[in-house]
Amino acid sequence: MQHHFSIDRRGLLIASFGALGSLVLSRAARAQGTEAPPTHPSRDPGLNLVLVQLSGGNDGLSMVVPWADDAYNKARTSTRIGAGEVLKLDDYRGLHPELKGLRSAWDAGALAIVEGCSYPKPNRSHFQSYEIWHTASMRGRDAGDGWIGRLCAETWPTGAVPELVVHVGANEPYSLHSTRHPAVILQNPNAYKWISDEAPDRSLYRDSGGKERPADSDALRRLRGILDDATASSLRVRKAVLEHSTKAGYAEDDFSQSLRVAGALLGKRTGTRVVSVELGGFDTHTNQRTAHDARMRILDAGLKALRQDLAESGADKHTVVLVFSEFGRRVQENGSRGTDHGVAAPMLVLGAPVSGGLHGKHPSLTQLSDGDLAMTTDFRSVYAALAEGCFGASGSRVLGAQYPQLGLLKA
Repeated sequence: MQHHFSIDRRGLLIASFGALGSLVLSRAARAQGTEAPPTHPSRDPGLNLVLVQLSGGNDGLSMVVPWADDAYNKARTSTRIGAGEVLKLDDYRGLHPELKGLRSAWDAGALAIVEGCSYPKPNRSHFQSYEIWHTASMRGRDAGDGWIGRLCAETWPTGAVPELVVHVGANEPYSLHSTRHPAVILQNPNAYKWISDEAPDRSLYRDSGGKERPADSDALRRLRGILDDATASSLRVRKAVLEHSTKAGYAEDDFSQSLRVAGALLGKRTGTRVVSVELGGFDTHTNQRTAHDARMRILDAGLKALRQDLAESGADKHTVVLVFSEFGRRVQENGSRGTDHGVAAPMLVLGAPVSGGLHGKHPSLTQLSDGDLAMTTDFRSVYAALAEGCFGASGSRVLGAQYPQLGLLKA
């Protein structure tokens, strides 16, 4: 019989800081020793998933621009992307002028734009909407594990490598929260070591002198199982990242460097299947044009480098990137040359396995819901398509309900 316990953040900490920060590994213990090797179901298509969260509420109308819509041009003055600037996709919409790399992906059929994404009865609070997006449930954290946590439990019911799911950054997104497959939280793979803050555990392990006492054998096995996991995972992660060589032109900003780690882990085939990164700065209530232009430039440069990196290793054929935010912005500008919290916005799905083009229905800019773009696509339809297409999991089992399927991935 297998027993799991949570050692949480106190159990595995990082001792030093480097160019990217720190690393934390949170891992459920193995039952009386080490867990069985990964048993990937035969139905698993073997695609990796990179999650890119645009935190703060990305203005979808400035990312995928309805440049030919009179309502857009009337509602936007200081934030408007003009017809002479936009990277036109058709006679109605185009990409932000800084998204040249994504335009190349579009031309190659490797970019899907899913329009009008949100959920019924939307919430404009960052915190509550964040929880809904990360759990795929209106109950938020009360629903339990995050949607990626449930996805991994469904796909790997009996085990997986410790670094199955990795977040590169300081704060673990709740989508990765899992009682079965906790994520590796990574900032600096150079600084990875295991330190227990659990005083009884430390004393027990130190006092044992390497020998098990009958009364303590379960606890010692538990600790040794965690140590074994941490050590093995540390070696694999550090080896993959520190030995990674690529001609991709990653910028020096945190976002691009986070994606470089993703490229290393996926390119070296360490067993990592989900990598999460975050780009903040999208809460553009004031002076939006300058700030949002800069965010789009950083986003595009990072994704362009990642695509090149994955192509070099061949991992591009097995990797899908999902770009999302917790909500969009209102159609009408505010009085501070910015936009306030809104509802529907596009999601981007990027990669060689992707069926590129437009998916879903563009929301009307004249038939608004309390001043906001109305939802035309439930974001959980995107999750369902990726759960099945990337991992062979049942979308309804992972998400707790059936959602319309979108043909986002090639057959």
